[in-house]
Amino acid sequence: MLVKELEEIMELHTERLIRLAYYYVKNLQEAEDIVQDVFIKFYDNQQKYEERGELKAYLSRLVINKSKDYLRSWSYRKVQVQQKIFAKQTIEKRDMLVQQDEQTLIETAIFALPLKQREVLSYFYFEEMPIAEIGKLLSIPESTVKTRLRRGRELLKPKLQHIEWEVLLHE
Repeated sequence: MLVKELEEIMELHTERLIRLAYYYVKNLQEAEDIVQDVFIKFYDNQQKYEERGELKAYLSRLVINKSKDYLRSWSYRKVQVQQKIFAKQTIEKRDMLVQQDEQTLIETAIFALPLKQREVLSYFYFEEMPIAEIGKLLSIPESTVKTRLRRGRELLKPKLQHIEWEVLLHE
């Protein structure tokens, strides 16, 4: 693979992959690092990849795996402890107008969900992926995707009862 081909692939997929990694790690800089690592790994191991028209799914799977590895890492746990220590200072500095923005509140509520519900809700509502594609991407049956979507909505209802989010109103 030529560098030019890799640049074209990166230009086409980078934004979506960063968003995907962000759904997992909740940190833009870490998401960007994960995607960069994935492209480096893809370039270094390109002979292992067989072109079957599934590049989008292949890169997505690499990002998901790398994101899950990061969530299990020591560095992530260290950051979590630091954030808990300094959370009070951060909350005081937030702009109150931004906190009241409904989209921000919805995203915050979704990011607070367990990973299994968060990932299917993110794919379904933010990425607008069909249930079958989500199941294939996560290697789970469609019925499991539907169950996780339903459970995620149930967990969101109490958190978002003061917001009229159409997803929760019309199930």
